[in-house]
Amino acid sequence: MKRNISMLFMLLSLLFCVFLVLANLMEVKVIEIGGFTATAGLLVFPVSYIINDCIVEVYGFRKARFVIWLGFIMNLIFVLFLQLCIVLPSSPSWPHQDAVETVFGNTARILCASFIAFICGSMVNAYVMSKMKVMNGGNYFSLRAVLSTLFGEGVDSIIFFPVAFLGILPLSTIVALIWTQAIVKTIYEIIILPVTIRVVKYIKKKEDLDTYDNNISYKWWRIDQF
Repeated sequence: MKRNISMLFMLLSLLFCVFLVLANLMEVKVIEIGGFTATAGLLVFPVSYIINDCIVEVYGFRKARFVIWLGFIMNLIFVLFLQLCIVLPSSPSWPHQDAVETVFGNTARILCASFIAFICGSMVNAYVMSKMKVMNGGNYFSLRAVLSTLFGEGVDSIIFFPVAFLGILPLSTIVALIWTQAIVKTIYEIIILPVTIRVVKYIKKKEDLDTYDNNISYKWWRIDQF
């Protein structure tokens, strides 16, 4: 069966994957702004959820599901090759092996937590966005975008922090991180919402498309239904 892929859809898919990989790179630095401590990846990771919202709103859940899995695979390839780079023997004339291991040598546990949290959080975000659009007849985009992000980021945080840090950090700290990350990322979504609305309107007009997910399968593994 022939599948038509537009340039705009390709661009959104590419940006989605780039921001995921970029977030992985930036996660290694801890920043402090106004007394608030977080990882630098917090600055770019919510963008993937915003792009996810745009794809669901215009192209529907099935294409969003495909892009989520595409992002997962690209991120996995990036991490595997980065780990290969770390374990390869370094030249005696190159003295920075310890620095590379310190910055990019993420533990398997944290990487596993990140991958599981990303898939679950992104799928929940897309599902909530899709179902609310059908229920509300395409109205209340701003509300759908914010609530889908809150649910998606909430699931992401609820999975990531316990899997990555249970037994390492106190439970109270993990709970605080879950709430903080989910709320801050949702506030990020609200702040940038005027831009998201304009982007969605532009894509809908350019593509002459506004998809409603009636009678589709929401099974997260059905990437064959594109």
